[in-house]
Amino acid sequence: MPEMPEHHDEGSAIASTGAGGATDLAMSEAETLEQGRSAASGGRVPGGPDGIGPDRKARSLWSDAWHDLRRNPIFIVSGLIILFLVVIAIWPQLIASGNPLDCDLSKAQEGSQPGHPFGFNGQGCDVYTRTVYGARASIQVGVLATLGVTLLGSVLGGLAGFYGGAWDGFLSRITDIFFAIPVVLGGLVLLSVVSNNSVWPVIGFMVLLGWPQISRIARGSVITAKQNDYVQAARALGASNSRMLLRHITPNAVAPVIVVATIALGTYISLEATLSFLGVGLKPPTVSWGIDISSASQYIRNAPHMLLWPAGALAVTVLAFIMLGDAVRDALDPKLR
Repeated sequence: MPEMPEHHDEGSAIASTGAGGATDLAMSEAETLEQGRSAASGGRVPGGPDGIGPDRKARSLWSDAWHDLRRNPIFIVSGLIILFLVVIAIWPQLIASGNPLDCDLSKAQEGSQPGHPFGFNGQGCDVYTRTVYGARASIQVGVLATLGVTLLGSVLGGLAGFYGGAWDGFLSRITDIFFAIPVVLGGLVLLSVVSNNSVWPVIGFMVLLGWPQISRIARGSVITAKQNDYVQAARALGASNSRMLLRHITPNAVAPVIVVATIALGTYISLEATLSFLGVGLKPPTVSWGIDISSASQYIRNAPHMLLWPAGALAVTVLAFIMLGDAVRDALDPKLR
């Protein structure tokens, strides 16, 4: 029989099958097949997603987290609010030219006036100026208390998780004791005997009762990290305990601590306001949102503006730090990806 001429249709390609037959492929499919061969042979595939294609470098946990944070609107909004609060806490005179301690009893409880948009409090002090200057004490207490709690809790919890044994058991029992102490009740008892008007007694109290939470988080993270293969390999190669802690375990166990500390910062700010409201936290002449809320609570019916502005500033600040903590948690937690 005469052989039938092979017909090659333009825009198609022929690929032989394992059975010896022929299968027509569209040109687009042939190009895809060729790209697949190129990738299998070590070629670069253009247009791959970030961090996946062969021409992309793998990102670390921190660079990947920063990549996600920059695209998270919650992080951007909360970061801008916190940046503004930090700026006015350091330089309140940028937006408030008055003195928060200058008061005029003839203007007590008066509402908004030109140059005094928030009105006056029960002592005739400008509510706007006191609200702006109140950010300094609240931010200072929150940041310093968070740093102290994080450092103390991370060190104690990390050492307990790494060494284990009797030290781990002893620290666990100590943390149980501190967890059993109600925070507000402990503040009423401990701070009621302090006559110092500075922020340091309040910060010390928060560090004293706040480190067990961070300690347990750090302990669990270290226990998980030290079981990884790279830590066992470093131990087999003769790495010292200090080297394994600093070079291999700490960088991979610090992420949960950062998340909890970021959220806790807003909690410490609200705790300072609560203690100041109860009269055992910051005391006059220190300017604090908690002090202003306490003094305005008895005038809430006749002059609600006295309570509205410092309470609103406190709520926005705490919400901003909680939103920041949620964004950081979403970026650092691989389970949420």
